[in-house]
Amino acid sequence: MAEKPKKKADIKISGMGCASCAIKIEKSLDNLEGVQEAQVNLATEKATVKYDPEKLGAGQLEKAVEDAGYVVLKDKAVLKIGGMTCAMCVKAIEDVLGKLDGISEATVNLGAEKAYVTYNSDQVSIEDMKNAIEDLGYQFLGLEGEKSQELEEEIRQKDLRSKKYRIIVGFGVSLPLMAMMLLRIPAPFYMPYFMLLVSIIPFIYVSYPIFSAAFRALQNRTLDMDVMYSLGIGVAFVSSLLGTFNIILTSEFMFYETALMLAAFLTLGRYLEARAKGRTSTAIKKLIGLQPQNAIVIQDGEEREVPIQDVQLGDLILVKPGEKIPADGSVFDGESYVDESMITGEPVPAFKDKGKEVVGGTLNKNGVLKFKTTRVGKDTVLSQIIRLVDQAQGSKPPVQRIADKAVTYFIPTVLTVAIVSFVVWYFLLGSTLLFGLTVLISILVVACPCALGLATPTAVTVGIGRGAELGILIKEGESLEVSEQIKSVLFDKTGTLTQGSPEVTDVVSFNGDGDIEYGGNGVTQKEVLLWAASVERNSQHPIAEAIFIKSRQESMELKEATKFDTIGGKGVTAQVEGHEILIGNRALFVDKDIVVDVKVEESLSNLESEGKTAIIVGQNHKIKGIIAVADTIKKTTEAAVRELNNMGLETVMITGDNSKTAQAVAQQIGITKVLSEVLPYEKAQEVSKIQSEGKKVAFIGDGINDAPALAQADVGIAIGSGTDVAIESGEIVLLNNEPIDAAASIQLSRKVMGRIKLNIFWAFAYNIILIPVAAGLLYPSFGITFRPEYAGLAMALSSVTVVSLSLLLKGYVPDAKKLTMTSKSTDD
Repeated sequence: MAEKPKKKADIKISGMGCASCAIKIEKSLDNLEGVQEAQVNLATEKATVKYDPEKLGAGQLEKAVEDAGYVVLKDKAVLKIGGMTCAMCVKAIEDVLGKLDGISEATVNLGAEKAYVTYNSDQVSIEDMKNAIEDLGYQFLGLEGEKSQELEEEIRQKDLRSKKYRIIVGFGVSLPLMAMMLLRIPAPFYMPYFMLLVSIIPFIYVSYPIFSAAFRALQNRTLDMDVMYSLGIGVAFVSSLLGTFNIILTSEFMFYETALMLAAFLTLGRYLEARAKGRTSTAIKKLIGLQPQNAIVIQDGEEREVPIQDVQLGDLILVKPGEKIPADGSVFDGESYVDESMITGEPVPAFKDKGKEVVGGTLNKNGVLKFKTTRVGKDTVLSQIIRLVDQAQGSKPPVQRIADKAVTYFIPTVLTVAIVSFVVWYFLLGSTLLFGLTVLISILVVACPCALGLATPTAVTVGIGRGAELGILIKEGESLEVSEQIKSVLFDKTGTLTQGSPEVTDVVSFNGDGDIEYGGNGVTQKEVLLWAASVERNSQHPIAEAIFIKSRQESMELKEATKFDTIGGKGVTAQVEGHEILIGNRALFVDKDIVVDVKVEESLSNLESEGKTAIIVGQNHKIKGIIAVADTIKKTTEAAVRELNNMGLETVMITGDNSKTAQAVAQQIGITKVLSEVLPYEKAQEVSKIQSEGKKVAFIGDGINDAPALAQADVGIAIGSGTDVAIESGEIVLLNNEPIDAAASIQLSRKVMGRIKLNIFWAFAYNIILIPVAAGLLYPSFGITFRPEYAGLAMALSSVTVVSLSLLLKGYVPDAKKLTMTSKSTDD
């Protein structure tokens, strides 16, 4: 017996440094059942693998390389596909793409009409994918970004017009024919011949797309809904032909108007569905529409308008009031308010002046700005957001597996039910042949897996798009489902709950008027701040920077400091106008043999109990004052914690701060559980401890030093800044840099998952209820039957219902977002 042919895969790998790396990868691949031979070439950085395709696929080979600790270099493409009508179309395309050598993953979104493909360009080309799709009978409309939005819309409108004309013809002919049959209006000549003559050309015109799609499906050995619909309307029309010419059947078998009306109803359903699906991706179309087409570049003092693709890094750009900012950059000159709501979801315009960052696609409101570009083209924040949203809309949450599995068995089951029902009614229960055929046709037409196929992708597409409009980027569908199961939410403190930059909150001076007098030389608060700022402007420490910024706000003229010296972990010393200035903690003053008096200690303790960091300022071996610095809490922090607590979630604060300061901050914002003095690398361990209790954990951090904890959490929520999308951090990115959006993201996830479940429920309920009714289950007891034309109408409405339920998400505003909107309107 001949050995089964093996397939060969070439995997591009990054991260190999020596021969031992190659050996490690080869061993990992050889351990897979089905791998015949694996060879790794260190020079070309490729692994060549011969394997049995019946035992494993390209995706498993790539995972083995990744499990060995190396990176597989993959190409990604988004293919636009026309002609898909149901979940079986999705399965057929995913299957045919998955069988191509070099494709490790192919996911088709029926609602977005796109295929998201991960592939190896050394083994498979876009042309190969195009041919595979077209061989199935579907339209390959190019790669995402290849055609203009206007051209895509033109193609869609052309398809809608074609369906519209067929609907008009179908109902325009079938309704009068049905009226003639019901009202017994006499025909000009023999009624069956008249019906045939009037209906045959409209029937061919209306049903041609359905029959041609069914033929292609059968050619590819695929059973889809076009095959079932063709059987239903085909049986109706063929029965009518046989009855017309008295071949086997008699003239009572007149289904001409029914067959035509069924074809019209099927086309109507697809017309309504196509219109609705076109609205599911409006969010990404809006984002694409934000991209300006031109920019005004200043070169050699002259203004010149250039296409946006010609803008380079470092160009000086002029933006007038009312114009969109064409790229990311830093303001060089001018000041204005900029509407960034389209990027961050923040409705209040942000003030921009020299040094502040601007984001491409945002709207300049009232002033003239000049800025230097820092990101252009595909590297801009807007381009990254569009790419993220598009990829996320193509992902599948695990809940879709229910629908995918059901669809696999759906059509064979329905065909079986239809045939069995016909046999039971006609042969066993002795019904008329006319009744048996009516039942058969009704079952074939009323059954619809399309609603199941659309239930998840339409909700995911609309929900993720809505998140983008609100400044919440959900990077994959799976995180939607996991977010719904979250029980515990961990907040990093610095930069997440707080601003991340310390500010001076208190300046205490000991001026001789109190209980303690220091040599009678009283000082004012201004002098304490002046001495401290004169010394600290030489330091890069965050606390020093806060003191220096405070002095600038007070318009102080600082003095020259000399002999500056840093004492690690304790503070600094310097000479200012002949005076020795000491700034630091208690340990510094103990080392200098300066007594920290009871009164000073009391002041220090009071400030620290409020969550502030207090430093002592001394002059010539005498304590002159205290400066307190605190990382101020963000304006939405307290509301975010309250909202999460109201949702029944456990909130936890994790920080490297000392316990006293951490507890003080937690008390202010309403968090009861605090993990303090935790080093950055220990945060992931703390997440793991909570997970070991059986809880799903969300970690919310700033995406910089929190990367391990974000990765460890079930859902990592990275707080961005509008100009830093933090692509690699977390499954969810918040562009508005406010913790309230963390609560909003979980609420949005719950809402989308709730809508997916509702869609799946109605999709199952529709088929579970109507297929038995069409099979005549209610006829013996209640005399209720389901006429084929009514079955066609019900089928048309089922998919539209599911898509419409998904579209309702477009107007959803999470309760947490409503809170911020209310507070802003109050502030205004």
